Amino acid sequence: MTKEDKTNNTKEKSFYPDYLFEIVLVIFFTLELVTILALLWPPEIGRLIDFTAPYQPRPEWYFLWLYQLIRYFHGKWIFVGTVLVPLLTVLLLFYIPWIDRTRWGRQKVLIITMVLFFGFIILTILPLL
Repeated sequence: MTKEDKTNNTKEKSFYPDYLFEIVLVIFFTLELVTILALLWPPEIGRLIDFTAPYQPRPEWYFLWLYQLIRYFHGKWIFVGTVLVPLLTVLLLFYIPWIDRTRWGRQKVLIITMVLFFGFIILTILPLL
């Protein structure tokens, strides 16, 4: 048999019926394997809850700094801690491109960014202690 005869006898695989069938078959086997593994070894969901302990709601980590501000601004001043301070922080971040255009702008932006960053970190870690 010559080389030409071998190439004429072998059929080229086309994408639609051949490769697509193989891909779909692999996907179904993978889904079946994952389903079997999930049924054999189910994960533990959540943490155990002690229903006798008093409930203390805690916000997610990205709201802990606001949670801490409520402790510092309570009573009539709660509006300052929950609305004005976050609003001023966002406005300060919004004006950073205009602050950066001045002569010493880069240093000012660096100082503002570090103060905001470390303030966020400190106010996030304090409620966890």
